[in-house]
Amino acid sequence: MTNRILVLYGSYRSDRMGIRLAQFVVDNFRTRGEDVELIDAKAVGLPMLDRMYKEHPKGQAPPALEALAQKIRSADGFVFITGEYNWGIQPGLKNLTDHFLEEWFWRPAAIASYSAGRFAGARAALAWHGTLSEMGMVVISSALAVGPIAQTLSETGEPLGDGGKALTRAFPRFADDLGWWMEAAKAQREKRGVPY
Repeated sequence: MTNRILVLYGSYRSDRMGIRLAQFVVDNFRTRGEDVELIDAKAVGLPMLDRMYKEHPKGQAPPALEALAQKIRSADGFVFITGEYNWGIQPGLKNLTDHFLEEWFWRPAAIASYSAGRFAGARAALAWHGTLSEMGMVVISSALAVGPIAQTLSETGEPLGDGGKALTRAFPRFADDLGWWMEAAKAQREKRGVPY
C-alpha cells in the first residue's frame, strides 16, 4: 500500500547543504514506491507567523497557506529534515510548521538531522522531538543523523564514502519504522476516528 509522505525542509541559506539530505530521503522513499513530496519552506515562502491557518476566516487564507494545509491534511506521515543552528532549530522550518496545528494531528513524524560537523544535528533533532509531539504527531524512534554532510552526500543527494554507506544502511529501518506507524495510524483512524 502506498503512503503519502511529506518531506519538510527549512533552510533559507544561499549555499544550503541540507537539501542534499532532503533529496536523498525523497529519492529513497520513491524507490520504495511511496508517494512523496518535498515541501521546501524557502520555495513556499510563508511570511513570519502572524496568523495561523486556522485563524483566517474559512476560505480566506492566502493561497500558499491553503495549498499547504491541504497537502498536510492529505499526508499519512512526515519527515522533518533539520539542520542545527547554534544548538537549536532552524527558524525557516519552525516558522513553516507553526502556521498549522490540527492539520498535523494523529500522524507520525520522523526526523532526519544534519550539520557540517560531527554532531550531525543531534541537538536540533532532540529539540524537534518535543516540538512535534506537542503538535500532535507521534515521533518515531528511528532517526537519521548526517554529519559532516558535505562528506556524506553529493550535491545531488548521492551517498559518498563511509558516511554515505552508513546512511544507506540506516535508511531501510528508518523507512520501515515510519511505514509501520503510518499504517497503524491509518488503521486506527478508520477503526475509531480521532478522539477530538
